[in-house]
Amino acid sequence: MTLINLIVIHQELDSGLILEINRGDGDNIIKNTIFDANSFYSLYMKAFFFLLFICSANRVSAQLTYETLQVQYDSAIEYKNLKLIPITLKAKGQQPSQKFLSLGKAIQKGIVSVSERGSASTENVHWLRINNKSNVPLFIASGEVIIGGRQDRMVSKDTILEPTGKDQYVSVMCVEEDRWSLKEKKFAYFNYANPRLRKVVDHSKNQVLIWNEIFRQLDSSKTKSTTQAYATQRLDKRVLLLQEEYMQYFTERIKKTDSSWVGFVCVSGDKVLGCDIFSANNLFYDQALPLLNGFVEETINKGAPLIIGDEKITYYMDRILSNETDQEEYLKKNGKIFKYQGKAFHLTGYGE
Repeated sequence: MTLINLIVIHQELDSGLILEINRGDGDNIIKNTIFDANSFYSLYMKAFFFLLFICSANRVSAQLTYETLQVQYDSAIEYKNLKLIPITLKAKGQQPSQKFLSLGKAIQKGIVSVSERGSASTENVHWLRINNKSNVPLFIASGEVIIGGRQDRMVSKDTILEPTGKDQYVSVMCVEEDRWSLKEKKFAYFNYANPRLRKVVDHSKNQVLIWNEIFRQLDSSKTKSTTQAYATQRLDKRVLLLQEEYMQYFTERIKKTDSSWVGFVCVSGDKVLGCDIFSANNLFYDQALPLLNGFVEETINKGAPLIIGDEKITYYMDRILSNETDQEEYLKKNGKIFKYQGKAFHLTGYGE
C-alpha cells in the first residue's frame, strides 16, 4: 500500500503554511508549496478521506468473512460418510498475486531440505532445520506431519520461510513417543494430521497432551505401534485401502471444479469435522489434498453415515464468518487464524 505523509514544515506570511506531501515510495506530489489556512484545511480533509478510503479497502481485502467469502452448499461433494462443501471468494480480484511454495511439493521437488537440528533429543526434539533453496516463500502449516529423521514430527504453528538459501528452524512436536534413533533417517512428507490431533497441537502446544491424544487414537482404532507412532494409524492396511478409495474419488471430483475454491468445510454423520480457508485459491489448491488426507482419516475412524443438515453447518460457519470480532473470539477456543503481513492468510476451524 502506498503511504502518504502530510508534513507541516513551518508557518509564515500571516496564515500561510508551507506544506510538503510525500508518497511512501519517495516520490513528491507537492513540495514546498504555500497554502493559505483555508486551502490547507480543504486539502487536509481531502487527504484524510482519501486515506480513510485506502485503509478501508485494505481492511476488506484482509478479511476472511462473509464480506469476501461464500459457502457453496449446493456444490457439495459427497462420498460415503464424508461431505466437502466448497468455500469461494466473491471476487477474483481480491486474490494476492504473490506465490508461495507448499511444504509437500517443495520436499517432493527437492527444492527444500529438512533435517534434524542436532543429535541430542532433549535439545532438538522440538526443532527441525529447513533450508528453502527456491526463490519464493515457503508456507508451512501447523498440523503437517513429517516422518523419518530420528523420530516423526508435526509442525506446531503456521510459518512462512523466506527464500534466504540459509538454514532456518521450525517449531515442531513429537508424534512418535518411543523412538529417538541414533542414526537420522531421510524425512518424508506425510500430509496433515487428523483434525482432533491438530486441535490439541494448536491449542495446547503441550507434548504430553499430544502423546496422550495419540495413545487414545491408537487405542480406539485398535492400532498397534511399537514406537507409539501416530503415522501407524493411517498406514494400517484396513485404513490405507479406505483412505486411497476416498482420496481417489475426491481428487477426481475436485479436479473437475472451476478452480475457484479457497477452502472447504468437512462434515460426517451429524457433526462438522472442521474447515480450512485460505486467502487465495492457489494457496488452497496446494494444500487441499494434504488437508483432505487428515479429514478422510478422521472419517474412517470416527465418521458415520451423513445425516447432518445445512442448518447445523450454517450455524457453525456463521460463528466463523459473520464478522472479524466474533471470528477471532470463536477461533481462540475452536481454531486459529494465521496472518501474514497484517492480513488473514489461513483460517482453521475445528469441530466441537
